[in-house]
Amino acid sequence: MARARKRAGRRAAAKRRPVTKRARAAKRSPAAARRPVVPRRKPPAPRRVAAKPSAAELQLLALAREVAGLDADAWPRAVHAVAAAYASDGELPRAVHRAWLASRGDKTATLALAWAREQLRLGLEGVIAATPPSARGVLALPAETLAWLVLAACEALAYEPPSAAPDRVRLLLELTGRGAPPA
Repeated sequence: MARARKRAGRRAAAKRRPVTKRARAAKRSPAAARRPVVPRRKPPAPRRVAAKPSAAELQLLALAREVAGLDADAWPRAVHAVAAAYASDGELPRAVHRAWLASRGDKTATLALAWAREQLRLGLEGVIAATPPSARGVLALPAETLAWLVLAACEALAYEPPSAAPDRVRLLLELTGRGAPPA
């Protein structure tokens, strides 16, 4: 048992010693030992190509700029703009769906699409923040929560029949304090 420990200790010490080029050359055959040791080249790093934004990202960012550019007290116009963009016969829902399917294996594309959607939510939040709290309707929610809720409701319009969309938008405006109450 003592011998085994000594051998294990020697092996561990041998493993810890740095191996020099000369020691490596001595282990090679005599002909190979005479040849100089040439350092290996590292393979070139792959070129990083900037990903081209998808049509959905471009449309979401354009809509976010439009919503963020609205003046104060523009809450109904912002809701109508987002609802019209997400209408079931609109291009945006199809583009977002195609981009989502294409990005399922690509983290960068997934993050880019999520970032564009978040920019739209932040634009809505800015319009809500400019609206007085008393005018935000029966839902006494913080601006960020209300923006998320309105964006989710507008995204759901893509799955509604086109004839039901005006009724859903009217209800959304009533809940958020900017629509006419039902008669």
